Amino acid sequence: MDGRGGDGAGPGRWDTGAMPVLDENPPNGQKKLLIILGVMLGITVVIGVVATIASP
Repeated sequence: MDGRGGDGAGPGRWDTGAMPVLDENPPNGQKKLLIILGVMLGITVVIGVVATIASP
C-alpha cells in the first residue's frame, strides 16, 4: 500500500465511507471538551472583533 487508501478510491483520496466527523451523542467527557474548545474559539473571535473595532 502507498498510504493513500490504495483501494481504488482515486489518486490521493481517503475512502472513509460514511463515518461522521463528530459523534451525534458524544460521551460526557468528550462533550465537556467540545464545549470548552467552542468557548475558547468564541472568546478568540470576540477579542478579534473588539480589537478590529478599537483599532484606529
